[in-house]
Amino acid sequence: MAGLTEVRVPASSANLGPGFDTLGLALAIHLTCRFRQAPATRVRASGRDVEAIPLNGDNLILRTACRVARTQGLGLPPVELRIDNEIPVGKGLGSSAAALVAGVVLADRVLGLGWDEHRLLDEAARIEGHPDNVSAAVLGSVTAAAIGGDGVTRAVRLELPGAFSVAVVCPDFELPTPSMRAALPSAYSREDAVFNIQRATLLVAALLKGDRDAFPVAFEDRLHQPYRAARVPGLAAILNLRVPGLLGCALSGAGPAILVLYETGREEAVDAVASEFERAGCSTETMYAHLDRKGLVIRDGARNR
Repeated sequence: MAGLTEVRVPASSANLGPGFDTLGLALAIHLTCRFRQAPATRVRASGRDVEAIPLNGDNLILRTACRVARTQGLGLPPVELRIDNEIPVGKGLGSSAAALVAGVVLADRVLGLGWDEHRLLDEAARIEGHPDNVSAAVLGSVTAAAIGGDGVTRAVRLELPGAFSVAVVCPDFELPTPSMRAALPSAYSREDAVFNIQRATLLVAALLKGDRDAFPVAFEDRLHQPYRAARVPGLAAILNLRVPGLLGCALSGAGPAILVLYETGREEAVDAVASEFERAGCSTETMYAHLDRKGLVIRDGARNR
């Protein structure tokens, strides 16, 4: 594939408990795409959950690229697109956000828009409708993000202390994000809003300082997880789990995967989370994904592999 561009986008875990639609974390599980202009559009996919990846015009990467092209008053020329996916689909690990980011990059490169990293992030956030997953996917590490009154996304990257590690426990079922969003109320009490503001700011401060004493209070939430717990067997028990080495657990995005923050070297804390799922009748896959500190990686002129 001459004139090849390679894009690597990490998976992401959003919300991080109290940080609903604002906090995100990048995981070292990747969507890699290689593309170039071609006489006719062709999509090939390999890797994980390929049966869930359309190879036609319904492909989310292509749809996103076409949408970006339309907003610029342009048409997307035919492309050859190869997809290599490691991200579980339908588990709340940002598979759609990764595809959105890849699609925005595809449009940028093929159309010669010349967008920088922050413009790519902003466009992906506009399409996604909330900035947490795409900010982590583009910037890497841990991010706090908000969409301003002008519609532009502002995002700040934080570094996770080396004393903290992350893992993901995935149960053996999927949850559609629209139905999980529909489970949420249309309004919240002031008490619940204050509760989450306190914990979200505490969580950011604890991550910046590496303060173990702030956990597990910093992971508490009243805005989304209590309303989704009935759809995720074992979630209530997992959120209340207290074992040595465990800093906190959170439903990853809309779930059903669980993000586990634990003290580095204390993997038995992650095993305890998987055990709670098993007690609820769910088999699981544990992914010691580690934090992705690079975020979006683009290689223009990459060689065919």
